[in-house]
Amino acid sequence: MRLLAISDLHIGYPQNRAYVDSLAPADPDDWLIVAGDVGEVFADVGFVLASLANRFARVIWVPGNHELWTPPSDPVRLRGVARYQALLKVCRRFGVLTPEDEFPVWPGANGPVTIAPLFTLYDYSFRAGGADQPPADGADPRSAALRAARAAGIVPVDEGRLHADPYPSVADWCRERVAATETRLAALAGPAVLVSHWPLIAAPLAPLRHPAYAPWCGTTLTADWHRRHHAVAAVYGHLHIPRTAYHDGVRFEEVSVGYPREWHRRGHAPPPPRVILGDSRRSDDGDQDERIAPGEVGVEPVAEQ
Repeated sequence: MRLLAISDLHIGYPQNRAYVDSLAPADPDDWLIVAGDVGEVFADVGFVLASLANRFARVIWVPGNHELWTPPSDPVRLRGVARYQALLKVCRRFGVLTPEDEFPVWPGANGPVTIAPLFTLYDYSFRAGGADQPPADGADPRSAALRAARAAGIVPVDEGRLHADPYPSVADWCRERVAATETRLAALAGPAVLVSHWPLIAAPLAPLRHPAYAPWCGTTLTADWHRRHHAVAAVYGHLHIPRTAYHDGVRFEEVSVGYPREWHRRGHAPPPPRVILGDSRRSDDGDQDERIAPGEVGVEPVAEQ
């Protein structure tokens, strides 16, 4: 019995879809964390989560930015909170646990561990190079982020597809999510695995080839959660830089599959789900400082839009 984790499946790519269709537990009691970015089309996301729930003893999902997009090709035109709530209904129908459900408890051999799926979004407070200071000129963080993106020649697709309705902005939605999540985490007792799509801290952003993407990668409001809430591990995706690293003595696992052009660069097959709990033989290859290619981190290259 193992707690496994994977993210950024991006099933719109046929090779990734075939890989996800092949995923199966080694033990019928294995749990699977899916840390966001299953895909963009509403029906496809629901189908994949339902199929995984049929294979694994328990599936735990947190949304990524791609699930929250309202792409032009999707017949489901829901936006913002309404889209998230509709995804929750699909998950509940098939028994997939979400950030809105009671946190499940892993019955580990060394004692119980709470698995805490989190939905936090981003507020443009992460800065280039993994830094977390506000813009030096005192500008609005979003305006500063967009200006830096334009200067770097990148297009953050979130700005046109991830809507915050009924909140005035994604940053406002983020602050509400963080406040509500902090209340739930404060009630925890004992060790926990924190699961989010966006990294909880800025440090993993340092290897980004295009640092201008950093403001779309999380919020500084979560920077001490791994210390305050007794995390034994923090699981995340989004960056497409699969790696294991330690911060403040806590294991951080980036568990993304990424786009085919990325995993082909690293090997002949997508990376397997990462073992988080339940087996001392971890399936990672160490602390890989893998730099990502232009257009990645939740943003498709212009030629593929």
